[in-house]
Amino acid sequence: MAPADNLVVLVVSLLVGGVGIYVGASVLASARSYTHAVLTAGIGAVVWTVVGGLFGGIPLLGPALTLLAYLLVIKWRYGVGWLLAGGIALVAWVAALVVLSLLASVGATDLSAVGIPRV
Repeated sequence: MAPADNLVVLVVSLLVGGVGIYVGASVLASARSYTHAVLTAGIGAVVWTVVGGLFGGIPLLGPALTLLAYLLVIKWRYGVGWLLAGGIALVAWVAALVVLSLLASVGATDLSAVGIPRV
């Protein structure tokens, strides 16, 4: 894949991840800024990558620490508690999955997005 193609995939994936977080935060935290959600998705993706890279190889503990770090980003960015951060992350994952499924059904992308954890 050419560097320009990689950049397009990154931007589109980040925007989809932002949609997921925006939907989750709108439903559970009355947040209204899509820009804030996209920035949160970007920060979350970086934290997920760094923490996953450092601890991801440790069975059970690594994935738990990675998810905890991702939830901490949402908690910090939206000023909510752990339970609401988990709810926002769950709604974000489902919303992004719906958007990605629609895009994949027309051949526009595969089922992954930056800023939303992969299962």
